[in-house]
Amino acid sequence: MDAHDLIVIGTGCFRKNAMILESLITCPHCGTAKIESMPTDACRFFYECSGCGAKLRPKPGDCCVFCSYGSVSCPPIQAERSGEKGAANCCTR
Repeated sequence: MDAHDLIVIGTGCFRKNAMILESLITCPHCGTAKIESMPTDACRFFYECSGCGAKLRPKPGDCCVFCSYGSVSCPPIQAERSGEKGAANCCTR
């Protein structure tokens, strides 16, 4: 593995094809940002902001709150983009 096989996200360095399982969700209403763990086999449709209590839903065209408000797309979308066989189909649009 060389530097071309790595990407930097925030303060972390990851292999390009490594599944990222945490995302920083930022509330569009109050700006509260929180790192959340993402499920690997499903999409999360609802998220309650710990700052203002707003109930977030995915934006039109997005499969989940991580794809709409997160710093990293959800694992099923990551798998789909990397061409992984057997990727969850919960996020098919």
